[in-house]
Amino acid sequence: MQERPRLINLENISKEYDGVRVLSDINLYIRKNEFVTLLGPSGCGKTTTLRIIGGFERATTGRVLFDGQDITDLPPYKRKVNTVFQKYALFPHLNVYENIAFGLKVAKRPRDEIRRKVEKMLALVNLRSYGKRSVESLSGGQQQRIAIARALVNEPEVLLLDEPLGALDLKLRQEMQLELKRMQQMLGITFIYVTHDQEEALTMSDIIVVMKDGYIQQIGTPKDVYDEPKSAFVANFIGQSNIIRGEMVHDCLVNFCGADFPCVDKGFGSNAPVDVLIRPEDLQIVPEDEGRLKGIVRSVLFKGVHYEMIIDSGAMRFKVHSTVMQPEGSTVGLDVIPFNIHIMKPMPKEETQFEEATQSEEETA
Repeated sequence: MQERPRLINLENISKEYDGVRVLSDINLYIRKNEFVTLLGPSGCGKTTTLRIIGGFERATTGRVLFDGQDITDLPPYKRKVNTVFQKYALFPHLNVYENIAFGLKVAKRPRDEIRRKVEKMLALVNLRSYGKRSVESLSGGQQQRIAIARALVNEPEVLLLDEPLGALDLKLRQEMQLELKRMQQMLGITFIYVTHDQEEALTMSDIIVVMKDGYIQQIGTPKDVYDEPKSAFVANFIGQSNIIRGEMVHDCLVNFCGADFPCVDKGFGSNAPVDVLIRPEDLQIVPEDEGRLKGIVRSVLFKGVHYEMIIDSGAMRFKVHSTVMQPEGSTVGLDVIPFNIHIMKPMPKEETQFEEATQSEEETA
């Protein structure tokens, strides 16, 4: 399959506010027709990165290329991008049709063209019969769709979305995740999406860019960043994790919690300190005498599709997800297949303790 051509390049982008650096040497390329999500906690620099792409902020250093052309100094209205913000900023004195048509009227497009394009957008967002409605009569989800339609009607090559689903309730947010992905695939344009919601990123994205403290931590497909996180931060931020200090005995064999486990990782050396990542759903509960480890079930929570259990092996409190509940206080065995053990270079001790601290708090609660 031929790789999509690159559309946007961020080269050595840094940004400072009053001497405080919020972005540090960001290098990132985004391909045509890709759904890219900038994901990270508040203050990580994701919205600043989006605003630099849109031209609303100017980088302190570095440059922005669009289809090979330097647009670093180009104002927003001259860039082939449109933006949808969390606050939809619809015009309350205009009806739905007029809100969507606003940009086309400013550009003095012919009336027939405006009508045709607005009707196309209303159909795209599944609001075909809503043209004469007041925007103030619409629900939050409907207003969000109108904001998207208004941004798309000008046929941008890139749509920037800054946490546009943040004000919606959970069910509507999940529905709109699927709608946004459908729109992006149907239109075949590039979406760059900002969120701190891991589920949104995993559901919609072709590529996820994980950010922390102004740096890019990892770039990859949703499967890559979930299955093969590059650091304890990425592992903990995307999904839940058990992260344990261990020792790489040699290629394909790791020791942690006093037991040897076959794995599939290589290249870490012999008798080398490592961090071991195991997702809660990858730990297998087996009879006590059959597990490489054994532990006591300290707490059990029903989560709807599975039970979440905290199992104390003595050396580590493991978070385990299973469809079969084990009684609190019972002793069980734990095992894990080699493919589900992921080895990382060791990180600062406070980062690897994240899950253990969370588990202790949950048990206490």
